[in-house]
Amino acid sequence: MSEAERALRAPLNLGPMPTRRAMFTLDEGHCRTDVQTIFRLVAEVDAWPRHLAHYRWVTTTDRTRDGGGIVEMAANRPFGPLNWPTWWKSYMSVDHDAPEVRFRHIGGITTGMDVSWSFKKVPEGTHVTLLHVWDGPSWPLIRTVAAVAVIGPVFIHGIASRTMAGLIAAAERGVTAEHS
Repeated sequence: MSEAERALRAPLNLGPMPTRRAMFTLDEGHCRTDVQTIFRLVAEVDAWPRHLAHYRWVTTTDRTRDGGGIVEMAANRPFGPLNWPTWWKSYMSVDHDAPEVRFRHIGGITTGMDVSWSFKKVPEGTHVTLLHVWDGPSWPLIRTVAAVAVIGPVFIHGIASRTMAGLIAAAERGVTAEHS
């Protein structure tokens, strides 16, 4: 282990994905590459804006040894010719054995949201699953309705489905995390 690697913080332990949340948004896709290719591309979040036109920026701070840390992300949710800018801050952990990339939102309107990218070898490639679970924003009375009726299906799914499709397309074009 190098001096630089020893200086990094220990990986964040986000625990298992919560199962009892009001909002459950699931995106799934098939990638015609091996598991490690798409997993590494997903885990290299700093490169996402180079592959994804809807991502404005990604900044990783306080990096951990597993490649995670604290990440700030900004993306646009397109509505026809208009874009709605979004921003959030998350803890990020990378489990190279599972493999899985996890996030827990700690800033922005989606604070408290848990996210999991998981990957499973299937014939002719990899099945990619992107799960978002959340109880909603801290708005009295309307938090669950806002999460389930608007934020989840319109914003979360709208951005997540584009993110998954874009990263799968990049992996299938032969883009790698090391050469992105």
